[in-house]
Amino acid sequence: MSAIKRILFATAAIIALLVLYLLAWPTAVEPVAWEAPVPPELSGKYAVNHALRDVERLEIDLSYGPEDVDIDSLGRIYGSLHDGQIIRLQPDGSGAEVFANTEGRPLGLHFDPHGNLIVADAYKGLLAIDTAGSITVLSTSADGVPFRFTDDVDIAADGTIYFSDASHKFYQSEYRLDAIEHRPNGRLLAYDPETRETAVLLKDLYFANGVAVSPDQQFVLVNETWKYRVTRYWLAGEKVGTTEVFINNLPGFPDGISSDGKETFWLALASPRNPMIDNLSGKPFLRKIISRLPQAVQPDAIPYAFVLGLDMAGNVVHNLQSPSGKPYSFITSVEAHGDMLYFGSLIQPAIARIQAPGE
Repeated sequence: MSAIKRILFATAAIIALLVLYLLAWPTAVEPVAWEAPVPPELSGKYAVNHALRDVERLEIDLSYGPEDVDIDSLGRIYGSLHDGQIIRLQPDGSGAEVFANTEGRPLGLHFDPHGNLIVADAYKGLLAIDTAGSITVLSTSADGVPFRFTDDVDIAADGTIYFSDASHKFYQSEYRLDAIEHRPNGRLLAYDPETRETAVLLKDLYFANGVAVSPDQQFVLVNETWKYRVTRYWLAGEKVGTTEVFINNLPGFPDGISSDGKETFWLALASPRNPMIDNLSGKPFLRKIISRLPQAVQPDAIPYAFVLGLDMAGNVVHNLQSPSGKPYSFITSVEAHGDMLYFGSLIQPAIARIQAPGE
């Protein structure tokens, strides 16, 4: 066999193996067909603007990825980092220090009335950290199903801790696979600190992400990231125990959500909608092939900064953007404190803040 024939044969064999790999290699992903809604145009209530162009960056320097942010009673700023560290900054943004290390991936943060920092850690479960940085595990499963991806947390006036398990199938490092599969693997949960029991309020959610209790304690919101929507679960009143869509067909992927304690919910859209992802919604076979590709060539998030303010009925009342993603992009959480909004990000080595818009 000539050298050219050997090269051609080897090339054909490599291509055949590659095709076989893409078509048949075992994968945990079992995609289903769905129909992505036509995305809303970035006009009107979603009109493009540059309101987030002038945010102040509070550099961390210790690590990156402060996915969520919260503020303690002394005005100190906390952020949950990708390597397990929870950092604390002084009110002026200086003096970043390590407050605790969960040795997991802390995500949602919220202080309880006793000064304990309640943490949703993707790998460790629901945690409580006292003022000295000592960690206690509160919950790691519900209804016999372990948490795989504990995500966000909020606390009601009666002390009940509401939190999300984004996916009972995929870990935080595999979140792309959960998106590709597009099955309802998420849950909304409630932890009672008195009985130490965890109840499942909702299951079959499409990536249960941000959680926020309404100021009047009537309902709790949970973001369904892969459905581009926020779902409301009623805690009291005539509709107690029922659910409804709070806001639907968002122009981006909803991540964190929080209440300002008054009449506004702040919603972080981590990235705008990706046309490639929407176009693949009805093609589960192709999505399964994509799940076998290296992450570097899979559809990715689009750099952008996008935050919405919603009223108690789910109407958009504030729209803050920076289309360039500068100086702070991939915003995953918003926390209102005083007259400021604080932002977290999955990738930034900083926390950001800006003056909250007027009513």
